[in-house]
Amino acid sequence: MSHLPLIAILRGVTTDEAPAMAEALVNAGITQIEVPLNSPTPFASITAMKTAVGDTGIIGAGTVLSTDDVGRVRDAGGELIVSPNCDQRVIMATKAAGMASWPGVMTPTECFAALKAGADGLKIFPASLIGPDGIKAIRAVLPIGTQVFAVGGAGADNFRLWMDATVDGFGIGSALFKPGFSVADVAERAKGMVNAYKAAL
Repeated sequence: MSHLPLIAILRGVTTDEAPAMAEALVNAGITQIEVPLNSPTPFASITAMKTAVGDTGIIGAGTVLSTDDVGRVRDAGGELIVSPNCDQRVIMATKAAGMASWPGVMTPTECFAALKAGADGLKIFPASLIGPDGIKAIRAVLPIGTQVFAVGGAGADNFRLWMDATVDGFGIGSALFKPGFSVADVAERAKGMVNAYKAAL
């Protein structure tokens, strides 16, 4: 199935609430979800989400900093590895494990190092620091077809601005989920985010 180029970042989600949160997101049209590893019991949450929406959703981990954690995410049923940095060892371990790799990058040097290691796409993070103009400048030297996602500073109120700068997709965190949000909160926010993305196309 096709997936909207939106990745939900559920930093701080608990395992008890994880399945219902995943279902709310998938039902709204956001089918790619990451559980940052600095969340409570993240591996159990990944497994719970995979069980709940594994047929329609892509579940993985964020803030992945080591090759050991790559293996633990794979064992939990994860399919996606997102990092805040460009660690070629993590990227290569991710691809060897059969998962998608989205490392965090900001400079052309980091972009090319990530692609050389096998990254599926680039997570510009924090995108607010480089801005749309910075991404547009870097895009000029990237291989044609490189997937570039903006994370940090991109959202429903400015999707079009980033798209005009050639961004392919977005990682969305606190605008979708913060600890204490109810499932109904997340469902409503997810629907609004999907509608804003489609309106910006």
